Amino acid sequence: MNTLGRSGVRVSPLGLGTAAIGNLYTEVPDRQAHDTVTAAWEQGVRYFDTAPHYGLGLSERRLGEALREHDRDACTLSTKVGRRLEPGPGDGDDLVNGFAVADSHRRVWDFTADGVRRTLEASLERLGLDRIDVVYLHDPDDHAEQAFREGYPALEKLRSEGVVGAIGAGMNQTAMLTRFVRDTDVDVVLCAGRYTLLDQSALADLLPAAEERGASVVIGGAFNSGLLADPRPDATYDYARAPRELLARALRLKTLAERHGTTLRAAALAFCAAHPAVASVLVGARSAAEIQDGARQFAAPVPAAFWQELRDSGLVAAGAPLPTEKPEKTASTGDPVSTGDPASTEDPANTEETA
Repeated sequence: MNTLGRSGVRVSPLGLGTAAIGNLYTEVPDRQAHDTVTAAWEQGVRYFDTAPHYGLGLSERRLGEALREHDRDACTLSTKVGRRLEPGPGDGDDLVNGFAVADSHRRVWDFTADGVRRTLEASLERLGLDRIDVVYLHDPDDHAEQAFREGYPALEKLRSEGVVGAIGAGMNQTAMLTRFVRDTDVDVVLCAGRYTLLDQSALADLLPAAEERGASVVIGGAFNSGLLADPRPDATYDYARAPRELLARALRLKTLAERHGTTLRAAALAFCAAHPAVASVLVGARSAAEIQDGARQFAAPVPAAFWQELRDSGLVAAGAPLPTEKPEKTASTGDPVSTGDPASTEDPANTEETA
């Protein structure tokens, strides 16, 4: 387990992102969602991330129901504020926002102090749990002034009151996350898609700042929304069709990984986890098989020769820390464990976590 900044809150090196069980893109049956969380627990995952945005609260309800069957003190739960849910028209679906649910509610951007508290209270009610350990400001890209002036101080007050254990922000960009790390006292930031085998832009600002300030980074989007999970002509990169040059690079990475007896998925996860500022890597899943595969890939050792060839070929930034071959590790502690056959049983391309 790794500690988030100076907070005392601990997370497993591999976390479960739960956008998919909020019906991201397609419907997931209740039983399948429950089994996904249960399988994650059985694989040693003890960090679970959700948000009101994910399926208009469906992810929170399903995650809370599944976690109530386990020891609450043995796991860490994070959710997000900034999108407050209000009753909506209810005459259509929410696919325009990416979720296959009825539009029973609408999202209202709200980073005010009152909005933060109201959103958190509603999340606790949906989860049906006694507390939330980590709270992120969710995608404040176009609301920077309100987020820094009102939203962040509200989180800081909640932390000082002991309502939450750790606070931060989650985004798909590094510039504002770096500002949070440098200008506030956040414990952790969730960075999606900006530190991967295809995009190491977080090396320029966020990761050095986090190391300097003693803040932690949680990585989402390790597969860049699918391209690094299964590079093929129709693969997506940041939720759009992958550009030809990035597809070619991903295919080159896959060939290199397979030549060294590993998988591109295992290499992608290992790369994210290797940076000293990174406390956890989130993997999204919509089934038990997918999170089982994610845990196997995370645990699989990646040969040192692969990393050396990756460096020599210029496929990774010169300053990126690279892991060397290590014993197999668990999702929860990094201790040695036998993981069995690393072959995947399902297509993982659309199962990762975003900010």
